[in-house]
This record gives sequence, C-alpha cells and structure tokens, in this order.
Amino acid sequence: MRNLTASILLALGLTGSAWADKVPVTTATSPENQAAVQVAAPATSAPALSTAPQVDIPKTEAQQAGEPKTDAQKADVQPAAETKSTELVDESESLSGGFATDLSVWGMYQNADAVVKTVMLGLVIASVITWALFFSKGTELLIARRRLRKEQWALADAANLDVAAKIASDFGKQSISRLLLSEAQSERALSAASTDKAGTKERTSFRMERAVAAISRHMGRGNGYLATIGAISPFVGLFGTVWGIMNSFIGIAHSQTTNLAVVAPGIAEALLATALGLVAAIPAVVIYNVFARVISSYRGQVGDMAAQAILLLGRDLDLADSKAEQAEAR
Repeated sequence: MRNLTASILLALGLTGSAWADKVPVTTATSPENQAAVQVAAPATSAPALSTAPQVDIPKTEAQQAGEPKTDAQKADVQPAAETKSTELVDESESLSGGFATDLSVWGMYQNADAVVKTVMLGLVIASVITWALFFSKGTELLIARRRLRKEQWALADAANLDVAAKIASDFGKQSISRLLLSEAQSERALSAASTDKAGTKERTSFRMERAVAAISRHMGRGNGYLATIGAISPFVGLFGTVWGIMNSFIGIAHSQTTNLAVVAPGIAEALLATALGLVAAIPAVVIYNVFARVISSYRGQVGDMAAQAILLLGRDLDLADSKAEQAEAR
C-alpha cells in the first residue's frame, strides 16, 4: 500500500513538472518585476561588453590628415623634413659640381678650372701693372713738366750761353736744361778752331736732336707695357670665356641633365674672365693715350729748350765774328 501511494505521488509530481514546462511565459508582468528586469539587464550586459575583443581598424590617410597631431608626432615629422631638404641640397650640389651656394667673385675663382684660374691671375697682374705705371709714370711726368717750365722761365732772359749755363748749374744734376746747355758748350769747345760757324751750328743741332730723342725715350718707358696690355687683355679674357663654356658643356654631358645649376657656374666663370680682361684692357688703353699726349707735350718743351740753347750758341758765334771783323777793320 505504501509503495502504491508513493508511486501515485511520484507520477503526479512528474505530470505537474511536465505541464509547467509546456505553459508559455506571459509578457505581462508586474511593475516590480519590470524594475527588477531593468536593473538586472545592465548587470548582465556589462560583462559581455567587457569581455568582447577589441579590433584596431586601420585609418585612411584622409582621416589621419584630418586628426590633430600630437607633439610627439610633430617632433617625428620635423627631423624627417629636415633630412629630406638636406638630401635635396646635397643632390643639387652634386649636380652642380659644388657651385650651389658661393657665386661670389672669390668663390668662382676658387671653384674655377686651373686654366681659368691662370687666365684670371694673369689679368689681375696686368691690371696691377697698369695702375702701378699710372701712378709712378704720371707722377714722374708731372714733376718733370713743372721743373722744365720753371727752368725755361729762369733762362728766358739769358744773354749768352755762358750766362745760361751758370744759371742752370743751380738746377741740379737731373735738370734737362743743364744737360742741353752742356751739350752746346761741349760742341762749341770742340769746334773752336773751326772757321765754319754754320757747320758748328749744324753739329750742335744734331747733338740736340739726339739728346731730345734720348730724353723722350726715357720718359716713354712703360708705355709699351700699357699698349701690350690694352691690346691682348680682351683676347686673353675671351680665351677664359671659351674655356669656361667648354667646361659647362662637359658638366652637362657628365651629369646628363640641363639643370641651370650645372650650366650656370661655368658660364659665370667665363663671364668673370671676360670682365677681368676688360678691367685690365680699358684702363690700359686710356692711360696709354693720356701718357702719349703728355709725353708729346713734354717732348715739345724739351725741343723748345734745345732750340733756346742753339739760339744762344748762334748768338755767341755771330757776336764773336762781329768782334773779329771790327778788330780787323781797325
């Protein structure tokens, strides 16, 4: 009996549990149950979110450009930009053969070819010689002209050759008038025994011409250098120009580029050589013409002094003849 009762109760319990599983859960719940559900929902969802794996999605370049950069990113970008600019400068310098920055006169001379350097140095030396001759010879001509003019004024009132020679003895050993008067006195002394007074005058004139020519040659020293410098300096500069242009074309061929940084240095060297040639030639030509005119004027002054010496000698000879004739007449 007990076993039967237990079996019946077990069967009823199984039947009730099966019926409970089959009954659907209703959506209508009480407010208290709804609040409990709302509170429980975040609690159950939070662990699910925290346990979900995080995946890094790569951003596009546009998104990266739009986002503000941090200080660390800016610090990384600056060295990269400086390195890139340095590489560009080095590349331009290698293409131009080292002429990237210094295009001054001294820089172009230092970077020039050996032939162009020689041309430039020669033209600079020629220019220095030109200006040295200008100052030295110009001073000499100026002093000589003033001295000779003063001597002519002092001898203008001399009555005979002996008086003029006495006055000229105070002018110094470098005096031109003293030299010419001494030549006239020497010829008169050598021809004292001759009765041909015309011959004496002719010989004295010849000696004066020689003295004037010697003085002119002395004063014209250095003018030949000026003429040579003025004539050949442009051609020497032209040679440097041609050589510089040749170097430019060779640089283009080696670099296989027509970049202006490759062509410009050689052309600059060529133009510098031409400029130095003109700097040496133009002053040389101008100074040569000025000196030629001044020397010609000085030669005229010396000629006047020689004529005055011949005049005094002729006067002395004529007075001596007149005295001799008067003595014979008595």
